Amino acid sequence: MVPIVSLWLPILVSAVLVFLASWLVHMLLGYHRSDFAQVPSEDGVMEAMRPFNVPPGDYMMPHSGSGNPMKDPAFMEKFNRGPVAVMTVMPSGTMSMGSSLAQWFVYCVVVSVIAAYVAGRALGPGESYLEVFRFAGVVSFVGYALALVQNSIWYKRKWSTTLKSLFDGLVYGLLTAGVFGWLWPT
Repeated sequence: MVPIVSLWLPILVSAVLVFLASWLVHMLLGYHRSDFAQVPSEDGVMEAMRPFNVPPGDYMMPHSGSGNPMKDPAFMEKFNRGPVAVMTVMPSGTMSMGSSLAQWFVYCVVVSVIAAYVAGRALGPGESYLEVFRFAGVVSFVGYALALVQNSIWYKRKWSTTLKSLFDGLVYGLLTAGVFGWLWPT
């Protein structure tokens, strides 16, 4: 067993590498540019929504409220007529990435801490690179990727978007695994 405090270096190095890899993926490679499509008549839709002053948050329409919507004829009529949408409304104003980048880095550290905890409980000092790689890689892949599948299953997010994000999670997991294997205490 390796105490988690002994793994601070691989935790931080892997978090920094994943943070940089995500920048590379999103800013240089560009394969996520097609994740979102433009709404037809975007200006008209935005103008139509503006008077409602919808606060930032997650929304579904039609929204059933409570109970079983499949038994409510009014809800089913709205659902059948459409449009049916799941949307996130973000705050208006100046677009700032600082808070999101900080939260993403904290998330990278959290995933690495969990990978360190699992690997540290399962393995002892001096374990082989491949053993450490296996534990840290699986745990970090799960942390970065698997929960994203739910969005395609339940909220109809494009499978292509989810598959690209799963690929990103695999890359992030491999980077984390490599760092842990490299910096594992002897």
